[in-house]
Amino acid sequence: GDLLRDRGADIFRTKGILAIAGSPKKCVFQGVHMIFNSALGGEWAEGEPRESRLVFIGKNLQHEELRAGFSACLATPQLD
Repeated sequence: GDLLRDRGADIFRTKGILAIAGSPKKCVFQGVHMIFNSALGGEWAEGEPRESRLVFIGKNLQHEELRAGFSACLATPQLD
């Protein structure tokens, strides 16, 4: 997406855990300004909710804009 291009100077720090469709492992990411890294972490524990959690630290960030952008990336079941 365009998040880093459009808002990179306003994003000081990012971190989170992503639930990747089809992967039994957590995707752990972190970043500073426009530089970020991700790696697969441990597996989701039995009974643990598989949900992505994101944290942004910065200025002039619009909560709903961030939520909408990431919601558009969510995997959904295919319709037949």
